[in-house]
Amino acid sequence: MRRVLLPGEQVIVVTRPQPRMLIVPALMFVVVSALAAYACAWVVKGGPARLIPLIPKEWTPWLVAVCLALAAWVLLGYCLPRVIAWHATRYILTSQRIVARYGMLRRRDEQVPLAAVRHVAIEQSLLQRLLHSGNISLETGYPLGTVVPDVPEVATFRNFLLDAIDDLPQGEASGADGMTYNPGEAWPWETKEGGRDER
Repeated sequence: MRRVLLPGEQVIVVTRPQPRMLIVPALMFVVVSALAAYACAWVVKGGPARLIPLIPKEWTPWLVAVCLALAAWVLLGYCLPRVIAWHATRYILTSQRIVARYGMLRRRDEQVPLAAVRHVAIEQSLLQRLLHSGNISLETGYPLGTVVPDVPEVATFRNFLLDAIDDLPQGEASGADGMTYNPGEAWPWETKEGGRDER
């Protein structure tokens, strides 16, 4: 989905969630790959026949294929979806709104006009504090606020957000009126990942 910039709107920062969600998939990738290689080597050297003498040597290719299939099942079923989910998530802060975009095949966009934001809060767990990330809560006066999870360099992002709110024209109306989009097209801007627009 292509979001069209409003007149005078500029992109301030584009980033992804803090990549800590990739720690476990990365460890799984290393461990499963090593175990699969060890198991294949053990099978080729005749380990199953020594362990269970009834297993014929002709089964070796099939046992190797089973080891590789199990490794591929773990990598493709567990690791890859988490990497894709992280890669497909974007947080876009512009001079007039904040947009959270999730998903690749099934897309979900959430946006909050900065003029509607009444309060900005940061929530951090101990791990998030160590990694300088956190959740940004936006109160807009509606019963349900908006939470942007796992924002990297959360204090810097919050400062960008507050600066953008301060720079809004005085008396600008709250709400999402005037925000348009064109489905099926690409983003109309290019920014450096995790930084301010350099144009």
